[in-house]
Amino acid sequence: MSEESAGGRRDRDAEGRARSARPRDGLGRPLPYGAEGVARQPEGVARTPEETVREAQRLLDAGMPFHAHEVFEDAWKTGPAGERDLWQGLAQLAVGLTHAARGNTTGGARLLRRGAARVSGWPETGPYGIDLPGLVVWARELAERVAADGPAVDAAAEAPRLRRPTTTRG
Repeated sequence: MSEESAGGRRDRDAEGRARSARPRDGLGRPLPYGAEGVARQPEGVARTPEETVREAQRLLDAGMPFHAHEVFEDAWKTGPAGERDLWQGLAQLAVGLTHAARGNTTGGARLLRRGAARVSGWPETGPYGIDLPGLVVWARELAERVAADGPAVDAAAEAPRLRRPTTTRG
């Protein structure tokens, strides 16, 4: 079955917008209707920046960067206009990892570089404790590796840390 439902009409959400009801796998790839997929992220959720970073990290750690991208997308759409580039850059990093994990290494490398460029414009001490310099290094190194090696990567194994690790003093 295609994106069209059996009745010949496109899947629609409660507001009438076109939305595919097809289940998705952990990397956001559509599965056949009726297949068991992973739960999709609800769209348009207004989270605090703290909640956004926490939820995105949980999804990245679970090997679901496509879903983390959707969380960052909500942040750029619902957050302050002055932070739009930050959240868009983080979304590009997540979708770059998604493409690299799907085996689209050319697209993955391109999006990782684009996201790194976008977040590198922020001050070194990123807002909300986000380790922007660390993310830029991670993205550029992964982009080089996937562009050179070519095989798909394991999304969970390659997941970045969004925040610097905290150290305890004893």
